[in-house]
Amino acid sequence: MEPGRAPGRPRGLQAREPSRALASFVRVISGVLTVTLVVMLLVGGTVFAIFNNFESPGPLEGPRIVVIPKGEGRIAIAERLEREGIITNRWTFVGGYLLQGLVGSKKAAELRAGEYEIKEHASMREVIDTLAEGKSILYKTTLPEGLTSEQIVERLKAEPNLSGEITSIPPEGSLLPDTYHFSKGTARNEILDRMREAMERSLAELWEGRDPDLPIRSVEELVTFASIVEKETGRDDERERVAAVFYNRLKKGMRLQSDPTIIYGIVGGQGVLGRGITRSDIEGKTPYNTYQINGLPPGPICNPGKSALHAALHPAKTSDLYFVADGTGGHTFTETLKDHNSAVQKWRAVEKQAKAKQSAADAADQAAGAAPIPPSSEEGPKTGPVTTKGQKAAKAASASNGADGTVSSTAPANTTTVPLPVRKPKKE
Repeated sequence: MEPGRAPGRPRGLQAREPSRALASFVRVISGVLTVTLVVMLLVGGTVFAIFNNFESPGPLEGPRIVVIPKGEGRIAIAERLEREGIITNRWTFVGGYLLQGLVGSKKAAELRAGEYEIKEHASMREVIDTLAEGKSILYKTTLPEGLTSEQIVERLKAEPNLSGEITSIPPEGSLLPDTYHFSKGTARNEILDRMREAMERSLAELWEGRDPDLPIRSVEELVTFASIVEKETGRDDERERVAAVFYNRLKKGMRLQSDPTIIYGIVGGQGVLGRGITRSDIEGKTPYNTYQINGLPPGPICNPGKSALHAALHPAKTSDLYFVADGTGGHTFTETLKDHNSAVQKWRAVEKQAKAKQSAADAADQAAGAAPIPPSSEEGPKTGPVTTKGQKAAKAASASNGADGTVSSTAPANTTTVPLPVRKPKKE
């Protein structure tokens, strides 16, 4: 028997040959997905490795100082950090920095120049945070009240942690003395700009709250007046009273007769005369010499601080017209010429005792074979009268001190009536 043939497939249901194009497309898609998966695995593994190394403790065994110069890019910074042993791999550092900006919660900030202290075992992330936030080591420069603009410039030039040249001297009285903090490499002109801005802000704030009926009419006159107060006393508890003396003299039409104005008229911004004031200095006709001019000088004689500015706007309520050194670093204030003359005599007695003690000490040093230490001339003489022929004559006559401790002599006819100075301790 022969097997029978199977019946044929019904029409319409016959098998179709698969499309070659579709098969090729499927193969391509499968390959792409496979490659994508492999790439994703590689990228994920790389990112994980970078972040793991990025967050791991660094190689530093102790804190270290690193200086990042201005203008260095991130790759140059990474090379510097790797060279100095702060990080292990520069490319991991750069990659972590870029990834931190891409996937982090905040955009990566620029790495800033400066001098930084990196703590021991700091991770790359911590190093980047330190550089990006500008947490550099801060230096400070203290510029005391009473310096001239030229003296301030010289101090900034001598500061080794500042950079750049200063090509011009700022106007006198335009800088606010204070302590200023800065990062290594900060431009010197930047410090001057900060001092100017601080002075402008302080003047704007203080001027609005000034006492009424002051004999000054502008901010410029305020700075000039405060600069004289600043140079006359270094004691906070005396500034308002010194300001009152000068205001009282202005209201009465008396000359201020302030020694520091003589010095500024001679040496200007140099600030230091380097010797005692002589009779010819007192008689010298300069625009700043308040023994020879009425009212205020044409401009400030130094850069006053906030305390002097405040005192100039809020003087003490007194009738004092005179003051003279009391031998303790302060001054004796008086209203009348008679009381002032008495205070002058007491000051001269204190001065005489001080000279006697100094002479005895010098003699003891010489007897012991030690060379006497010469007095410093950096700031000029601090105490003691300027001894001139006219002053010797005035000692025999009835003498009186002017507003700043100067002697208004009523000497015989053969001596001058120009006031003679009694030196007082000045603020350094």
